[in-house]
Order: sequence, then structure tokens, then C-alpha cells
Amino acid sequence: MIRLSYFSIIFAMLMSYSCSVDNKSELSTKKRPNVIIILTDDQGYGDFGITGNPLIKTPNIDAMAKQSAKMSNFYVSPVCAPTRASLMTGRYNYRTGVVGTFLGRAMMNPKEVTIAEIMKSAGYATAIFGKWHLGDNYPMRPQEQGFDEVLIHRGGGIGQESDPPGGEGKYTDPILFHNGRQVQEKGYCTDIYFNKAVEWIKETTRKKKNFFLYLSTNAPHSPFKDIPKKLYDEYKKMNLNNIQFPQNTGHLLPADSDTDRRARIYAMITNIDDNIGMLRNKLDALKISENTLVIFLVDNGPNGHRYVAGMKGKKTEVYEGGIRSPLFLYWPNKLDSSMISDKISAHIDVLPTILDACGITAPENLKLDGKSILPLLTEKNVSWPDRYIVLQAHRTNVPQLYNNFAIRNQHWKLLHASGFFKENFSGKPKFELFDMINDNLEMKDVAAKNPEIIKQLKDAYEIWFKDVSQTRPDNYSPVHIPIGTKYENPVVLTRQDWRQIAKSPWLDDATGFWLLHSDMRNIYDIRVRFRNQHSEGDVILEIDNARYKKSFSGEPSELIFQDVQINEGNHKLLATLIMNRGSKAGAWQVEVIKKNEMK
Repeated sequence: MIRLSYFSIIFAMLMSYSCSVDNKSELSTKKRPNVIIILTDDQGYGDFGITGNPLIKTPNIDAMAKQSAKMSNFYVSPVCAPTRASLMTGRYNYRTGVVGTFLGRAMMNPKEVTIAEIMKSAGYATAIFGKWHLGDNYPMRPQEQGFDEVLIHRGGGIGQESDPPGGEGKYTDPILFHNGRQVQEKGYCTDIYFNKAVEWIKETTRKKKNFFLYLSTNAPHSPFKDIPKKLYDEYKKMNLNNIQFPQNTGHLLPADSDTDRRARIYAMITNIDDNIGMLRNKLDALKISENTLVIFLVDNGPNGHRYVAGMKGKKTEVYEGGIRSPLFLYWPNKLDSSMISDKISAHIDVLPTILDACGITAPENLKLDGKSILPLLTEKNVSWPDRYIVLQAHRTNVPQLYNNFAIRNQHWKLLHASGFFKENFSGKPKFELFDMINDNLEMKDVAAKNPEIIKQLKDAYEIWFKDVSQTRPDNYSPVHIPIGTKYENPVVLTRQDWRQIAKSPWLDDATGFWLLHSDMRNIYDIRVRFRNQHSEGDVILEIDNARYKKSFSGEPSELIFQDVQINEGNHKLLATLIMNRGSKAGAWQVEVIKKNEMK
């Protein structure tokens, strides 16, 4: 049994915060690797043949994994936007302003330094295809955060409140955003991302430039209606219910009669696999596979009860099934399948690992929480002090101490499974402790027998929580969306980023407001869109203390308030639909259209 002193805990925490990228000279352009990150959405640890799933078909990912170096104890956050913030910055998401997935809490502070910004400054061409989910408006969009080429959907996924009109829930022929401009694409969304990425790789390679590519699919996230039909038909023929996995795999799956949902999810995953096979073939054809580092991971646990290699938990949960991800690093010039490390690592380590691989020095004064794991895969007998990794996420405006968190070192894991959807919990936290060396499936809670270990881990967690919460003044204040800039006009506001007043934003009768900022006094037209058409009523537009009213009839889908003056400073915008029987609903979306500046 390992028992660490309180001083050693603090020392290990501080060590984990430091950037491990050496101040070495940059590699020559010819020797630097290209880099591809592939991140899938809501695909759990067990959704691969390589992790023991006997039913799902992922031959291309399995083949790549067998040729890759691997981290066997790799962690991500229990939900998506926090993982993405940590992946892009090498920092815990609580430092970045990203504390949730919607209601304005997935907007990353634009002052954060991203991996794309660092790679671009080092001469790499940079691109993102797919899901961003760290802010839909200037200056939080990927094109302002270091990406040269951008093709993404808005918000947390297609089929959510940020869908543009006409593109609601369309995975096939989706409406996407190319370098900030709305475009109508043809085909299935995952196919589009990979095909466009390959085109971009070809052009970048032709120009003899190194590239950094972030391929981030919104599949297999819901909705599940619009999916690859041929693959779906194949899975529908299979028995996907009450799957009998070996009894020694740990926690048994609950009975799930919704085999149709599982077939749809598996079809989306196999489609991703097909595209990864296509991508690898193209890299081979371009003769750049040998010196291209391909990193594969998922963003959280599975979106439902599915096979997770015997682990307990799913998306939103801090048990292993909710926060464990495979990490495959394919780089033939440097790494091979014999290179496997069981040292704990996490999403915060990806950025410093990439910088290390590319010989790029981290920006001066940039405080990274992650460290390069490359030495674990390339060096023998490497010195690697024990460390602490913390994962925490729950619905909130300001994170609560102990709420839905887990802290882990190499031996132990302490958690409080209070639930993601609880903004606050009452009473004392109910700690669970697991011996991850002898019980990596979390079968036996040993908290009662190890009060000293609980205290050590709890103290380390409290140090971490205080530190990340004090990263900047007003650390958890939500971002105000800029309006009236030359970089974005109109500014489209969606329920993805409003501040909730009443009810879930998914409901028609929910209400909420947006926080805005203007650098100068301007005149605007403001277009208010309704989620559904209504026969008659009033729309009330409130901007701070100013109040405007328009009546409507004839089932319109939108109304425009013309020549609205908004002064310099921070503002609160609220648009409410009042129907003829007195019921209320917030606007679905609002466009703020700058007309002219006022002297």
C-alpha cells in the first residue's frame, strides 16, 4: 500500500502543472511530423473491436490501434465541451471558462492559447473539420483561435438549438459553416468532414507544408434518425439485445430493449471507421503516412448503456466507463505497437505531447497542466514521478467543491458520484475509494478501510480546485458575446449560449437572455426567430432597461425590430414571445445586424 506524505502530494500536483516541453531548437521542416487528431463524439471505450466488443465492426480503427503506441490508462472529462477545452489548451477546462456544454458555459475564454495557434505560429497549416463546441461567435470561433481552414457545425451538435433554419437535425446534406460563411453541403456529415479533410491534406502537401488537422466528428452523438442506412440495415439483422459478455468482465450491462437505437449508433461508428480507413489509404497514396502522427481518442463515455469493457459508468459519470478513453498514437517513424504505457494520462497531455513530437517550444509564460507522454513511449527507464489527474463536470454556473468529481493517482481513485445534472448537492459528499492496481473495474469500494488515503486524495483535490478556480479574476464569469465588430455581422445568438431563466432550452416555452458587449454605440436591426409558428401574439425585446414591442398574426416565423440603438458597454438582451392566451416562450434565435456607427 502506498502512503504519500502531504508534502509529496503538493509536490506532485505542482509537477503535474508544469509544461514538460523542452526548450530545444525546432526540428527542420522536413523532419517535423504532420499531426492529425481524430476525436469522436459520445463513442465509449467499449465501442471498438480492439477493446473487446464482439459485435461492432471497426476493422480500420482496430488495425491502426494494433500498429500504434498506446496509453492504457487515459482519461477525458465526463462530457464533451470540457474535454475539448482541455484538448485544445493543455489546461483543465475550469481554467478556460468552459464549465458545461450549453447555456453559455461552453464558450471558451478567447484569451486561451490553443494548440492550433501554437502550431500555426510554428509554420504549420491548420484546419478543423466537424465539431468545435467552444463558442459560435467572434472571437471564440476556430478561425480566431488558430485555424486557417474551418468547416464546422454550430453549438454542441447538429440537431440542437444552434442549427440554422432549414438545417434542423440534418446529418445528411447539412448546413455547415466554412470559414464563417454558411454553406449547404451534400452527403452525410461524417463523410463530408473526412472528404474535405483529404482535399485539404492534398493541397497542403502539394505546397510542401506541414499540417495540423483536427478531425472532430459529431457522430455518434444524437439525434439518431438520420444515419447511414446500409450499415444500419446490417446491424438491424444482428441480435444486439441482452448481449452475453463473459462474466469476468465486471459490471453487467442492464437489459436494453432499444436495439434499434443501438443499431443506429453502431452504424454511425462503423461509418466513422470506414472514413478512417479511407483517410489512411490517402495518406499512404501521398506517401506521408510514415511521418504523420495520428492521435485517436473519444470525448467521454458512451451515450447510453453499452459495453465498456466491464467498467461501470457512461457519459456524464465519473466512474471509469464515463471518463476512460483509448489513446492510440500512430507514427511509424517514431512509434510502434510495442510501446504501451500504463501510466495515467489525460486530455491535458495531448497538447504538450504534440509540441514535444514536433520540436516546438511552448509559449513563454503559458501555464500548462499537462505534460508530454512521449518519453513514456520512446525512452527506457524514464523518470516519471507519480501525479494526480482530476476530472470534474456538472451543470452549473460556478463549480461546486466535490460535485461529480474524481481524482486519481497511479494507485488510488477517489470520487463523489453526485451526478452531472445536479447543480448542487446537499449534505456531505459520499466518497468512494478504489484500489486501481488490484481493482481497475471499481468493483469494491474500500473507503471505510483507508481513511488516510481518502484524506491525502481529498487534500490534493482541494488544492487543485482552489488553484483552477483562481486562474483569472472572476474566473467563472460567463463570456459576453461581442456585437458590432467588423469580424462578424450579423451576430447570430442561439439558445446554445443564452443564460437560462426558466425551463430547459430544449422546450418551446423556455426563457432566457444573452450577455453582449459593444465597443461603441451602434444602430442595429434585430431579427427574432421563433421555434414554431404561432397564430398571433406579441414579441417583447428588452435590452437592459429599453423595451420594444411588436404584435404579429398570420403565423410568422420571425419579426424584425429596426433601428435599435445599443450603446457602448455590456448588455443583456431578452426576446420573449407572448401568445394570445398569455403563455410565454423565449426566442429560438436572434440575429443582431449592425447598420451604422453613431458618433
